[in-house]
Amino acid sequence: MSSHHRIDYFELPAKDLAASKDFYSKAFDWIFSDYGPGYSGFGYPGAEREAGGISADTDHTHETLAILYSDNLEETEKKVRSAGGKIVKPIFSFPGGRRFHFTDPSGNELAVWSDK
Repeated sequence: MSSHHRIDYFELPAKDLAASKDFYSKAFDWIFSDYGPGYSGFGYPGAEREAGGISADTDHTHETLAILYSDNLEETEKKVRSAGGKIVKPIFSFPGGRRFHFTDPSGNELAVWSDK
């Protein structure tokens, strides 16, 4: 089954990153990989890859972010624009790939990423 245009990852904001990591590891056995002082990816025991991340957000100004996967990031960005989505963060690189953020007509922010 293709993962193209499916929810692939999600990010949670954290007022206290260490406390959030402690909670999720104890409550759900999540395993963390730190990517600097403000971000930790998480996965599950036995999983092949990470399922999401937790981002330090002391002001708690961000909501949970659903992230979809795309086989062709530029083409997906064009489709989002033509469907009425508003690009709020143009395509940018990060360790492991590239992504962009958009809002839907109701103002919900989502992101799309690709490793290509």
